[in-house]
Amino acid sequence: MGEFLLRQYNYLYSMKMATQPSVIIVEDEAVIAMEIEMVLRDLGYRIAGKANNGLRALDLLSSTSPDIVLLDIDLRGSISGIEVAQVIREKYDFPFVFLTALADATTLDRAKKTMPYGYIVKPFNENDLRSTIEL
Repeated sequence: MGEFLLRQYNYLYSMKMATQPSVIIVEDEAVIAMEIEMVLRDLGYRIAGKANNGLRALDLLSSTSPDIVLLDIDLRGSISGIEVAQVIREKYDFPFVFLTALADATTLDRAKKTMPYGYIVKPFNENDLRSTIEL
């Protein structure tokens, strides 16, 4: 009987996970990434993966099919968030939202060329995140 209940639980859990929208978080600040993850989980999203730099993000994107990607623009390393966004647009066409502290005209112009689904300026709150990704 115990084995049957365990199989039922595992089945129901896998069904729940399959119906939750999935998100990839690309953020190089660990504390901010954890905050984003907590908010998204509270909103009912499944975290499909996290990356702290552009190279890791591209690797993760090649092996995952998220419903949406939250993407910092100013990433550590040789590949910026805008460059990751260009690859997403050209190769994968996943929806992505920039989540960044950068709001200057030059950055906005560069970001617009990638056609993001949204642009959230840090510091953000739960309502900013929810309203942008659920549209």
